[in-house]
Formats: sequence, structure tokens, C-alpha cells
Amino acid sequence: MRAGAAPLAHRCSGPAWGGPVLDPKDSMNPTEEIAAAAARLIVDEGMDWGPAKQRAARDLGMPRGALPSNDEVEDAVREHIAIFHADTQPAELRALRELAAVWMARLADFRPHLTGAVWRGTATRLSNLHLQLYCDDSKAAEIALLDRGVDFDVAETRGSKGRTVDMLVLDAPCPALQERVTICLTILDFDDLRGALKPDARGLTERGDLAALQTLLDTDEE
Repeated sequence: MRAGAAPLAHRCSGPAWGGPVLDPKDSMNPTEEIAAAAARLIVDEGMDWGPAKQRAARDLGMPRGALPSNDEVEDAVREHIAIFHADTQPAELRALRELAAVWMARLADFRPHLTGAVWRGTATRLSNLHLQLYCDDSKAAEIALLDRGVDFDVAETRGSKGRTVDMLVLDAPCPALQERVTICLTILDFDDLRGALKPDARGLTERGDLAALQTLLDTDEE
């Protein structure tokens, strides 16, 4: 894994009369501290969210009961990007979305949907690209990749219903970033597509098809 930038401490200026310099962390509760630390690991080191939360809690000596929700981590990730990566992240995100569009077109027979940080808009060049494929035959996608001469590894992950599902992991060149990007293809049943586009509590969807992705790309150009 490529090393990211070292975490930076954020300090506010002290009052003009020479009072104490305040650290924003002094006003954070344990959950907010974990979220902020996890955000640094996610953005600067490319860690997955679950492991990042666990490591942040361990490094801070916080109890597991203080772990933040994914929504709280996402808020912290957006804040971290806005402060430290505002000049580079938009271009990196677009590059990853364009790569996603290419692979979604290639895998159109399997009803691909983009999910994760690339879909939600929080991805950087260190982020993996996550596509969900909805197949009548779970092995059909593997056969299609083999027929095209694409090398991949088979791993396992948790599906939306909590069951273990296959995930095909490959890497592909991303010309805009001038490096290779890890692409994770989660294989789901066709029936799992029902309700897949239902928005969350914030009104945001967890995934989108190629048409929805193209709308995002077109909007970015305006």
C-alpha cells in the first residue's frame, strides 16, 4: 500500500492577548475523534472504512462502543478532503469515474452498478473502484473475464443481505492517473437488484447504473 501523507495537527490561532492555543480535538467526543482519525487513514493511506475505524480506535485507545457510523466517517472524509486535497481530489475522482464507465460498458450484460467512494464522491487516487454485478449465474462474470483474457483473483465479501458472496479483484490501467487501479467486482443475485437504488436516510443512493454515472460526469463538465 502506498504511504499517504502524515497526519497533521490542526490548531487554531490563540487570542491576540496571548491566551492558550486551542486544539479542536479538545472539543471532540470520542466518536468524532475516531471518525477524524479514520478519515485520515482512508484518504491518505487508502484504507477500507471498516479497518480504518478499528485502527483509529486502537491508536487512540478508544473503546469499540465509540466507533462512528459510516455516515459520521463520510462526513469526516469530506471535511478532510476539503482541507487537504481540494486541489487534487476532483480530478482524481473524475478519472476514477471515467474508468468505471469504461468497465461498466464492458460488463453491461451483468447490470453493473457503481458503489463506494467513487460513486459517493469521496474517492482519491488511492481508492479502489467497486462495481456490483447482478447475475442470474454467479459464474457468468468469471467466464466473461476469462474469455477476454482478464486476470483476476477471487475473494469473498459480505453482500447487502449479510451473506457471503464472491468478489472478483483485478487491476486495470487508468490513463488519466497514469497508474493502475484496483477494481472489485461483487457478484450478486439478480433478485438483489430490487430496491438497490432506494435512497438512504440522507436522500443519497448507495449505487448507480451507467446512465446515472454518465449524468454525474456530464454535470461535472458544466
